[in-house]
Amino acid sequence: MQSAILIAGPTASGKSSLAIELAQALDGVIINADSMQVYRELRVLTARPDAREEAAAPHRLYGFVSVAAPYSAARWVDAALAEIAAVREAGQVPIVVGGTGLYFQALTEGMAEIPEIPDDTRAAARAKLEELGPAGLHLLLESQDPVMAARLMPTDPQRLVRAYEVLLATGTSLADWQQRPATTPVLPPPWQGFVLNWPRAELYRRCDERLAAMLDHGALDEVAELAAMDLDPALPAMKALGVPDLLRLNGGACTRAEALGAAQQATRRYAKRQMTWFRGQILQKY
Repeated sequence: MQSAILIAGPTASGKSSLAIELAQALDGVIINADSMQVYRELRVLTARPDAREEAAAPHRLYGFVSVAAPYSAARWVDAALAEIAAVREAGQVPIVVGGTGLYFQALTEGMAEIPEIPDDTRAAARAKLEELGPAGLHLLLESQDPVMAARLMPTDPQRLVRAYEVLLATGTSLADWQQRPATTPVLPPPWQGFVLNWPRAELYRRCDERLAAMLDHGALDEVAELAAMDLDPALPAMKALGVPDLLRLNGGACTRAEALGAAQQATRRYAKRQMTWFRGQILQKY
């Protein structure tokens, strides 16, 4: 018997609908593998299953983490493996679905374990970001860890801070840690995985339409609540698709049309990166 069914694919590719159909047909339980759908405050902007979809099939690991709390792939793997074991123990089929490639890779191949970063080191790294800005932190990282700097964009503060804090805490590049043998548990075989493929133009159309629908169904309200929380802009949830652009709209820095266009463009680019990543994986393509 398979240990799980894995359904991966880019945003707006219809993964959730397929997972519900399979869950109904196979007595399955759907387990989230999307790094943004773990956040409880971001139902609309992350296209998290709504109440009707949640009623159609059991869903696990959705909306259970606060946007104020960082959440890692390693923590997700532990939670996902526990859910998979519980579902199998109940005689049901685990169906893992999402678009976060790192989650699937960590689940099936494991991860090198990086030591826990002390809180004061995390704070120091964030302070350095505030002092220098993302571009300045990238230059600093380049001078101390050129390998990781070459892998990161100067416009990606979340990953820049992560690389810098690991270097500060351990004296070793994150790149070196990532190359070490995996030490975390992995999903036991056999499992079956699928990737949903779409023609690029059609996928982009679906992305654009979904973003427009989100604006009409509560996305601005979600962003207004985020703005009121006064969160650290380096938190992963603050970089969720659409959030930076709608925060600008919420603050009066752009028009609705400008915010929507920018969010749609960011989503299309992200979908393209997802398709590129999944193209090289061992999951079957459909």
